[in-house]
Formats: sequence, structure tokens, C-alpha cells
Amino acid sequence: MAANAPVTSTSSAGATAQAASPVANLKVDSFFDPTSNTYSYLVADAATGEAAIIDPVLDFDPAAGSIGHEPAERLIDCVRARDLRVAWILETHIHADHLSAAAYLRERLGGRLGIGRGVAQVQQTFGQCFNAESSFARDGSQWDALFADGEQVALGEQRFHIMETPGHTPACVTYVFDGCAFVGDTIFMPDLGTARCDFPGGDARTLYRSIQRILALPDATRLYLCHDYGASGRRECCNVTSVAHERAANTFVRTGTCEESFVAAREQRDRGLRVPALLYPAVQFNMRAGAYPPPEDNGESYFKIPLSIG
Repeated sequence: MAANAPVTSTSSAGATAQAASPVANLKVDSFFDPTSNTYSYLVADAATGEAAIIDPVLDFDPAAGSIGHEPAERLIDCVRARDLRVAWILETHIHADHLSAAAYLRERLGGRLGIGRGVAQVQQTFGQCFNAESSFARDGSQWDALFADGEQVALGEQRFHIMETPGHTPACVTYVFDGCAFVGDTIFMPDLGTARCDFPGGDARTLYRSIQRILALPDATRLYLCHDYGASGRRECCNVTSVAHERAANTFVRTGTCEESFVAAREQRDRGLRVPALLYPAVQFNMRAGAYPPPEDNGESYFKIPLSIG
């Protein structure tokens, strides 16, 4: 394989695909949710059966106000079929395009919830935006672990380390194993570029510097993406690329792109983007680690939509 050739793995709607890992005994299964174009991952140490789930998804029908569990159940079925023990349920950040299945999976499979320590800043911002209840903790205590940059975490006989990669949101982290990394929304397939930076707390200059850290990993490092939306000339969504391919071909941050050029291009692109369809419900749910807002006096839970008047 050429050094700058793409390394891609695809999965059809609702299906799983196993991507060969560059690390012996580290098995990676991908799960694609076509509604939100999200990839979730089941990462397992084959020697011990200990596993981590990364960025799991729930179904949400905003018109009906109903939440479904089919994407999460596919993960559960895979875990049980392979007799794995879930040690971690990990979020790369607070997602704005789907509802997290983290709390649901912890209830069904056990494991500890983990996210980057920047989540407290996200909770402060959106807690104020949605005028969250006074009992809503804004310190990340809904998670079992708040990861700091450089922290080492065991998964069976494997280890991964935390790379803080803010810019899309303050809470973004990349989970780096030997030979592969789970990058969340920070970077996309080369023909799509990078995450947007126009959410509260986002910053294009910070994102550029975070991406440079990812691209400093060895060229052969596989990058597992959280989203793909396809692109002109490409029929299927893809979820795996490499550092070398991103450095050679990424439309926003290929080798030689300076920080000022990236910031100008990213900010111009962001000005033309629409608000994600599920932004309001997703953030209110996900900032609580995948829990409903507390019921009101009629026993029902509600998502709020802030109105700009005047």
C-alpha cells in the first residue's frame, strides 16, 4: 500500500464492519447509524475480552418525541455474542447531532463512562443557554472519569492514551492506541476536511493546533472517524483513514497549510453551515451523560428550544 493511500472501512446501514487493527489482539468493530451518519466503535482486547465502546448512538424521532434503542442493541448483541466485558464507554465529545447511548449501555452492560475534562466548560455554557435546573451539575460528575491530556488508560493487556484535541468543542479528545486513534469529529475524510468550529466554545485556531498533534502521529496510524457524509465522486461513507493520507490530501489541513489559511477557510465555511437538526435535544441530553432532563411537575421530561425575540 502506498504511504498516502486511503485506509477505508465501510458498513451499510445498521451493519457492522470489522476493521483489521495494526495491533495484534486489538479488535475493532464499527457500527454505522445512517440517520446521523455516525460511526460507533467496539474496541476489544482479544487476549482478555475487555472492551471499550466509543461514541454510541440512540434513535430519536423529534416529531414524535420518542427515543429508540436499536443502534445500542446492535452493540449489546455484539458484546454478548463475543462474550466481552465492557470496561469503558467513551465519548470523544458532547455530540450535537445524535443522542448518546452511553447511560443506556452502562445500565445494560456495566463499564465506566469517560470523557475529556473540558466537558465542564461545555456544561457551563449550555447549562446557561438552556437555563438548566439548579440541580444540574456543571462539573462533569455525571461521568466516572474526566480524562486529562497524556493520561494512560488500560484496556485488558492494551493501553491507550488521551490526547486533548479541542477546537470543535472544548471537551474533544482523541483516544490513541498503538497504531490507531479514535478522533471523534476533529478530522474527517480528506475530501470533507475537518469539524466545524462555530459552536459555543469552538475555535478554528485551536482546532488547527489540535489537528497538527494528530498529524504528528506515525504516518501509518489508522484514524477512526466519528462521521462521514460522503462527497462528490464517492458513493459510500467511509470511517477509516490514515495520518499519511490526511497529510497528503485533506482539503483543509494537508501538509503545507498554514494556520492563518486554515482559520480563514474554516471560518468562511462555517458561516454557510446550517444548525444541526438535533442540536437542541442532543446537547441537552448529552451534557447529562445520556440522561433525560428531570421530569417536571406533570411527570414528563422536556427538551427546550431557546427563542431569539426582538
